[in-house]
Amino acid sequence: MEARIKQQSIGFKAEIYSKKEKTVDELLAMVEPEDLIKYGLIPEFISRFPVIASLHSLDKNALIDILTKPKNALIKQYEKIFEMEGVKLTFTQEALETVAELALKKKTGARALRSILEKTMLDIMFDLPNMKNISECVITPEVILEKEKPILIEKQYRRKKA
Repeated sequence: MEARIKQQSIGFKAEIYSKKEKTVDELLAMVEPEDLIKYGLIPEFISRFPVIASLHSLDKNALIDILTKPKNALIKQYEKIFEMEGVKLTFTQEALETVAELALKKKTGARALRSILEKTMLDIMFDLPNMKNISECVITPEVILEKEKPILIEKQYRRKKA
């Protein structure tokens, strides 16, 4: 496919193209049925595709949106679990960015988000029921990177005036 797309020419005025000029996303957007046949798919299978569509890679901001915006977003799910224990869960923006950066390094898209959060939150959720006087749990980038424990804020008790 790359050879089909390249506009190679010979001569003194020919444009010189670099091998890495187009990204994978750009190349996939230009896939034609003939390319799939050359790749090894049988024509009977390809003829059943009414449309060939490609997806683009997710960037850091898209991964953060996936973590926070949908109705059943992972962050909202964890907040609800902590709320059941009477604890407010807070992720700093930097922590969310760290999760997204780790997911990008794994190169598995949004699937990596759950595994990263589960790895981070498992011990915290296990210890939470034993901590009776905690009102808030703050997750920082260091917690995601397993360098520090989360910041736990104790409940403030008000004294009644006699």
